[in-house]
Amino acid sequence: MSDARTPAPGHADHAAAVGTCPGATGTVPGPGLVAFDLDGTLAPSKSPLPEPMAAALRGLLDVVPVCVISGGQVAQFHDQVLTGLGASPAQLSRLHLMPTCGTRYYTYDPQGEGDSDGRGDWRLVYANDLTASQTREVLAVVEEEARRLGLWEDRTWGPVLEDRGSQVTFSALGQDAPLKAKEAWDPSGEKKSALRDAVAQRLPGLEVRSGGSTSVDITQKGVDKAYGMTRLARATGIPLAEMLFVGDRLDPGGNDYPVKALGVACRAVTGWEETAGLVTELARELGSALADSDAAACAARTVSAPASTVAPTAVSPLPPSVPSAPGHQAPAVGAGGRG
Repeated sequence: MSDARTPAPGHADHAAAVGTCPGATGTVPGPGLVAFDLDGTLAPSKSPLPEPMAAALRGLLDVVPVCVISGGQVAQFHDQVLTGLGASPAQLSRLHLMPTCGTRYYTYDPQGEGDSDGRGDWRLVYANDLTASQTREVLAVVEEEARRLGLWEDRTWGPVLEDRGSQVTFSALGQDAPLKAKEAWDPSGEKKSALRDAVAQRLPGLEVRSGGSTSVDITQKGVDKAYGMTRLARATGIPLAEMLFVGDRLDPGGNDYPVKALGVACRAVTGWEETAGLVTELARELGSALADSDAAACAARTVSAPASTVAPTAVSPLPPSVPSAPGHQAPAVGAGGRG
């Protein structure tokens, strides 16, 4: 398990990046960071970002840091988010990636060597990996319980069990199952809940929770999206009270619910189309607020600036009651000397 302590880009870095007036210190209303679930929120399950969603995210990255936190592994983030996002280096520097429900955390580092998975430009900040013995036990228990409950399917698309390092994921129809098949497999969520309960009873020392539409995720105890958000706040210096989380599974039992239970402000959505509209409006409002804040801060800075930074003005001679210091010659009226 690695647990790097190098600070991640945070609120101060963001303020410097988006400010237009040197020294501007105005307070901008609205969230200091916006975090999103991935599947069902930013994109259809296991699918790339639709272009309208990518465009909306680029606009949001111009005005506020963004985090994507999901149960998928980092390769899924690369394929679904980064490949089609089309973001500039400046925008990527304000993007935070938290795969496997926050058990891993990546930040953009164009000068770095990339992570151990070969994802260049993205630095692994920390990883809370399962041990080899834990992984072996999880794989065996999940398969045994899925078969016992009649949930081990014969027809699948890709692997059913996947070791993601910091998380083991069971996907009933396989990792690459088509969306319609996944939606039809367990519309009520009863199958997932039954498997989750059975596995949790046999693995009391680990965290077992429902994941996506056909999946169950197993991680270290106490590690879920609330854990990831807490680590994100610590790394960036942005308090949880200043964050907004957007997800499609905020109902009790949903994999986004721990964030809501943590007390973070949340917005429930029903699909990427609704998210794109929300993000577009939020970017517009924050952009307008930033412009107003910068203008006000610049105006205040100009008013309070020393005379050398403003237009020359007449300087009054010293009054008779205040003698000049030895060797000092009072400036003539209209000379425009430094005050």
